[in-house]
Amino acid sequence: MASTFHGLETARRSLFTTQSALNTTGHNIANANTAGYSRQVVDMTASRPIDAVGYSKSVAAGQLGTGVEATSITRVREKFLDNQFRNEYKSHGNFSVQLDTLSKLEGIVNEPSDTGLRTVISNFWNSWSDLSKNPENADGRKVVMEQTMAMVDAFNYTAKQLSDLKADLTENVEINLNTVNSLTTSIAQLNGEIRRVEGLGDSANDLRDQRDLLTDQLSGLVNIRVEDQANGYRITMGGTQLVQGEIGTAIDMTAVSAAFASGNLNSGAIYGTIHSRDHFVEGYISELDKMVQTMASGQFEVTLPKGSVLPEGTVLNGVAYTGANRTLTEDTAVTVNGLNGLHQLGYNLAGDEAGLPFFTDSTGGTASLTAGNITLNPAIVANSNLIASSMRVTINADGSETVISGNNSLAVLFSQMRDTRFDFDPGAGENKNTIDAYFRSVVGQLGVQAAEATRMQANQQIIVEQVNSRRQSVSGVSLDEEMSNMIKYQHAYNAAARNMTMIDEILDRVINGMGRVGL
Repeated sequence: MASTFHGLETARRSLFTTQSALNTTGHNIANANTAGYSRQVVDMTASRPIDAVGYSKSVAAGQLGTGVEATSITRVREKFLDNQFRNEYKSHGNFSVQLDTLSKLEGIVNEPSDTGLRTVISNFWNSWSDLSKNPENADGRKVVMEQTMAMVDAFNYTAKQLSDLKADLTENVEINLNTVNSLTTSIAQLNGEIRRVEGLGDSANDLRDQRDLLTDQLSGLVNIRVEDQANGYRITMGGTQLVQGEIGTAIDMTAVSAAFASGNLNSGAIYGTIHSRDHFVEGYISELDKMVQTMASGQFEVTLPKGSVLPEGTVLNGVAYTGANRTLTEDTAVTVNGLNGLHQLGYNLAGDEAGLPFFTDSTGGTASLTAGNITLNPAIVANSNLIASSMRVTINADGSETVISGNNSLAVLFSQMRDTRFDFDPGAGENKNTIDAYFRSVVGQLGVQAAEATRMQANQQIIVEQVNSRRQSVSGVSLDEEMSNMIKYQHAYNAAARNMTMIDEILDRVINGMGRVGL
């Protein structure tokens, strides 16, 4: 049979359980704005009833209830939504970095504009056109020199900006890599703490929330796969293990580069950074270098006017021009190796035998020109009269030659290079284009890539927000719901307390009032 004090025990259990529910509700309210927090609920169950004592069937009522117990405090979390969020968040990190890089590239290229590369290249062609109108004018040569220096400076500056951006992206990979190692170390430590807490029979809800928040952050940096095992999370990046129980494996640049090459690293901010560096930035550095190399030494076809006198020993289309055959008796179509080759077919105002290579690198060489090292020939910088514009000479009585400085044949040819189709990829089929058109195609390609990255990032942002919204609808704290629960548990607590007071009054009557009749 039930104890005389049975009612007190039932009321006590109700008070303690309801108090736990109130405390949990307060904890939820306090963390309504805490990142990564999952709302917690108290799992209540009826405590084990008292069976009636008897050989077969007691006359007393059986299965007398003993109240309520709080069996556990659990967090509300759905693993499917967690995995879905992490799968989408890694792509968001990838496209966000790509969009940021392409936006910076657009700022570096700065086209279309009145101050970009196209403008200085156009000014370069225009200066040759002006020189052709008055080839004997030294001022015209100085204008050509200044416009050329402005153009190569623009190439140098753009190349430096691209190189700096490439270095910044490499540095960002290293910074993010340190973040990855820090996150994996923290997750491994939390694995150990959670295992110890739950080994004692408790639920490590807040520690699990912290671990899941760190895992979410990790998913934005690299593509990960998460397995919840007995000793905690096991996290892998493709075939690379990052976390196993209480052990976090640090990775370095060598491991990341190998993972990128093998495909183990295929998404996330680190992947996006490496892809942006090696594909976008490096690609535009290569395009700019190709443009410079083609302008300086790329093959193109040009028709040399009748009467032109080529410098001694000139070789064009496999034909060596020496002696009397240096003078062209008719218009001759030839293939020339870039503006350097064209400039060497003419004669300068200083009366030298032939023009110098127009473009060199900082050391005066011409073999390996890039956008970063191209410069106007230092000899021309020191003396603008070395700019060649004439292709005619007169033969003196003593056999010496005098340049006809008023001839503008070479200057005219230079001014026509604006519309000349250069071979940008010799040996790879038909790939001829003008310098301006080639640069426009590079700018157009950048615009298309930036627009596509903008679209992909916007789409991925919407998907991430949708998944996160669904996850928050399950795990997030609703202040309205928590206030309702607070009122509900408050009334339950008050009722349990009133019940205990009632039992106390009954026992007071039994203990102090019974047996005192007539006294």
